[in-house]
Amino acid sequence: MPLWFQKLELNFKIMQLFYNPSITETATSFVFDKEESKHIIKVLRKKEGDILFVTNGLGFLFKTEIALASDSKCNVKIVSFKKQEGPKFHLHLAVAPTKMNERYEWFLEKATEIGIQEITPILCEHSERKIIKTDRFQKIIESAMKQSLHYYLPQLNEPIFFKDFLKKEFEGQKFLAHCEETDKKSLKNELKINKNVTILIGPEGDFSVKEIQLALENNFIPVSLGNTRLRTETAAVIACHSVVFKNEI
Repeated sequence: MPLWFQKLELNFKIMQLFYNPSITETATSFVFDKEESKHIIKVLRKKEGDILFVTNGLGFLFKTEIALASDSKCNVKIVSFKKQEGPKFHLHLAVAPTKMNERYEWFLEKATEIGIQEITPILCEHSERKIIKTDRFQKIIESAMKQSLHYYLPQLNEPIFFKDFLKKEFEGQKFLAHCEETDKKSLKNELKINKNVTILIGPEGDFSVKEIQLALENNFIPVSLGNTRLRTETAAVIACHSVVFKNEI
């Protein structure tokens, strides 16, 4: 468990976490939507007076009490709340979609559990999948956030073409992970503590030579993630873990 999200665990024994993006620190109560209300009352069999822990995905943890146990609009009152201190670095992974959606969804789930802050699907020359359903991806990220008891929801950006992504401004370290037999540095050795990081991960067919050159011209440092050839989703998870682990030392 990352060091930055241990503090609130000392005060609350949280067995299950709910998510509602509309709650603010000034709210005194709120109502779950119909789908969540039905899950809380019918499936979990919660009743009036029961305690629920809720996050808004912005670092806040709210302790709430069910005031109206309705399966169509479960109403809760806010008992107390605390703000979790976020990490001192920002990890942004730009990862090409995989041919099989399930593999990309696995990456999203695991990266959220590990502690990523931002994800951008990038469309490359060798990408076999061009149509991305971000709505489903968003639900997977939300579910993984709740499951892993994180209070910050990673930002999922809309898909963007690789060349257009490189035109954006990035703060901190910038890395390009590719499979070409060229001079590359070790990612784990290049990472610096408490620095923002952007890492590019290509599709199954890897980045094209042209794309690699373009990234280098935009000051991305070519890096290796190890001595074996990795799938796109595996490379992305390893890159994510490397950054988070480096910042826990």
